[in-house]
Amino acid sequence: MLTVLVDYDSGNLHSAEKAFQRMAAEGGAGEVLVSSRPEDVARADRIVLPGDGAFPACRRQLAEYTGLSEAIEEAVATRGRPFLGICVGMQMMATLSREYEVTEGFGWIPGEVVRITPDDPSLKVPHMGWNDLVVDRPHPVLEGITTGTHAYFVHSYHFRVADPAHLLAHCDYGGTITAIVGRDNMIGTQFHPEKSQAAGLRLIANFLAWRP
Repeated sequence: MLTVLVDYDSGNLHSAEKAFQRMAAEGGAGEVLVSSRPEDVARADRIVLPGDGAFPACRRQLAEYTGLSEAIEEAVATRGRPFLGICVGMQMMATLSREYEVTEGFGWIPGEVVRITPDDPSLKVPHMGWNDLVVDRPHPVLEGITTGTHAYFVHSYHFRVADPAHLLAHCDYGGTITAIVGRDNMIGTQFHPEKSQAAGLRLIANFLAWRP
């Protein structure tokens, strides 16, 4: 089995690569490859799309790699390969983002990426650091992860889903902040599982074993 972490110069993938390699080795889940090659995405059994920074910049960066976005679309939306989006990679599953400018996402999960607006003015944006997850719906990738589990966030925008059925978990930061979304063969985390210690490693291991 091959898991491909898509590299499109959206940030440092070192910690994510190490976390996925560790859990793949422990679970006998095959090879983990970091690649920007569409042909590697096309042959992948599982696809992970990370992303750091602003949505429009990440979307443009992905488009600069000829055929890469199309390969992801074909593998995930057409052939049903299991997909995990992380941070901006998760946000790209949305219909569109309103960060700086209106930018289209993949449109796999209806909704918009909007700025965090805490009810409490003392809460700073970006939302940065550890926060407790509230699990809204069970999912195989969340096995062993319960309400109260800590996860590491760093973001100023979040994914406001159109259908509550696609919201798997949230956290409270002066209001509801989307933490995990999912449908069919797709799941996404706003937080960084590779930086979320034991809970993050558990989620990665669950994803590597998931057969939607």
